Amino acid sequence: MIKLPESIKWIITDFDGIMTDNCVYIHDDGVMARKLNFKDVIGFSMLWKKGYKIAIISGEKNFAIETLAKKFDINEVHQNIRIKIDILKSIVEKYNLSSEEFVYIGDDINDIECLEYAKYKITVPQAVEKVKQIQGIQITTANGGSGAFREVADCLAG
Repeated sequence: MIKLPESIKWIITDFDGIMTDNCVYIHDDGVMARKLNFKDVIGFSMLWKKGYKIAIISGEKNFAIETLAKKFDINEVHQNIRIKIDILKSIVEKYNLSSEEFVYIGDDINDIECLEYAKYKITVPQAVEKVKQIQGIQITTANGGSGAFREVADCLAG
């Protein structure tokens, strides 16, 4: 079970592998799509209604991120980011966040620097082994794309 302090104000998350099952579906016309679990979408809604801020830092660009950003008024959306730590540090600086005020969620090697930087860090069961071995990381019960983000939302806003 995920445990986070009441001091958390921001949830800063990767997208693919956390909000999705880490699969990309390629249609016959070449359009790529991702599947989202409605439990996770409700998690966004719960956090938004309780006044939490959400930031998305994704290594890819996709329409699903833009849809969620518009629906939940997420201003900090960063797509096609290869070096995520620079974006994370800029968000922390821009909003003058202490280490007690944000949690980072990630699952792959491009999230390691961010996870090591964050005091509160969460990953999913299917994360790469190097991520799961980071000191102090919490691992959700649900897989990415199957309610993992909702577990974080339930912990904070449930």
